[in-house]
Amino acid sequence: MAVVPGKMSGVLLVGHGGPEMLRYDNNIPTPKPKQNEVVIRVSAAGVNNTDINTRIGWYSKSDQSSEDASWAGQALKLPLIQGADVCGIIVAVGANINKTRIGERVLIEPCLREVSDKITDKPWYFGSECNGGFAEYTVVAARHAYAINSTCTSEELASFPCSYSTAENMLTRSQVRENDTVLITGASGGVGSAAIQLAKARGAQVIAVTSSSKAASLLEIGADRTIERDDNYVEALGTDSVDVVIDLVGGEKWPSLLDVLRAGGRYAVSGAIGGPMVDLDLRTLYLKDLSFFGCTVLEPEVFRNLITHIEKGHIKPLIAEIHPLSDIAKAQKSFEKKNHIGKIVLSVWDDNK
Repeated sequence: MAVVPGKMSGVLLVGHGGPEMLRYDNNIPTPKPKQNEVVIRVSAAGVNNTDINTRIGWYSKSDQSSEDASWAGQALKLPLIQGADVCGIIVAVGANINKTRIGERVLIEPCLREVSDKITDKPWYFGSECNGGFAEYTVVAARHAYAINSTCTSEELASFPCSYSTAENMLTRSQVRENDTVLITGASGGVGSAAIQLAKARGAQVIAVTSSSKAASLLEIGADRTIERDDNYVEALGTDSVDVVIDLVGGEKWPSLLDVLRAGGRYAVSGAIGGPMVDLDLRTLYLKDLSFFGCTVLEPEVFRNLITHIEKGHIKPLIAEIHPLSDIAKAQKSFEKKNHIGKIVLSVWDDNK
C-alpha cells in the first residue's frame, strides 16, 4: 500500500489574470477522504479551455468580474487547484468505500454530482467549484472514479475524460446515429477530434471544419471530408445537407450552421471559441423544426460509455505535447496558440516510483 504524505506539490490558481496567477507550491496539504471519497495519486492531467477560461475570468458575464467567473457562475474559492482531466491510482479510501479499490487505475468523471459526501444542487466541475488534478494527489467521490483497464499510458488516458466525455455527451444529446451526416466545427481541438472518432463509432458520416494544414490529420482519424474555416459553408455543403451540427466555435459564421441543417436537424453546442454572441433568426429555428442542445452536464450514461469505448479500442488518444506539471504556464501558452491537434497533457507522477 502506498504511503500518502502529509504535504504534496501542486499548482495553485491565486487570482484571475495571466499565467502569473499560477503558483507551483510544494507545501500543499494532501487531501484526506471523507466517508464516500477516494484519494488518487495523480499520474497525469490534461490541459483544457476550461482551465484557461477560469483563470482569465472568461465565464463572467459582468466584465470578467470575480463574482461570477466560475463554470457555475459563482465566485471561485481561491486559491484553487484546477485540472479536470485526471488519470491516477487510488491510494486511500473513506470509511464507506471498500479497501479493495486501493490500487485501481482510474479516470475521474469531471462533471460531479457528489462532493464532500453531499449531493450537489447543481453539478460541479472538477477543478472549478472544487480542487482538481493539477497536484500530486486529489480527492473525489468514489462514484466519480471509474476503474479503467487499458494498455494506454497515463498521459494518453488523461487525454480522454473532459474532451471525450464532452464530445460523447453532445452526440448523445443530439441523438447521432448510423448514417447521419454530422458537421463538426473546431474539429482539430480536443473535443472536436474526439467527436470525429466517437461519431464514426456510431456509424455517422463526418465533415470536419478545420484549416488546410490540419485536414490530412483529421482524415486519418476518421473524418470523411474537411472544409476550410473560411469557406462559405452553404456554398461548400449546400443548404439542408447536414443532420447534426456539433459546434464548439460560435462566432460570426454561426447563422450558416443553421442554413446547412436539414429540416428537423439537431444542433449541439459546448463551446464558443469564435465568440459567444451570435445572430439567430428565429424564423430559421421554427420553420425548419430545429432542435438546440446546450451541453455541459453529462448524461448519466455518458462516462461509462466512454470507458467502454476506451477499453474496446474504439477510440485512440491524440497527444500533441507532454509537459511536467511545473511547466503548466508553458503548456497553457502552447495550448492558446491552437497549433496542435489533440491534447496537451501534464505529467504529474511517475507510476514506476
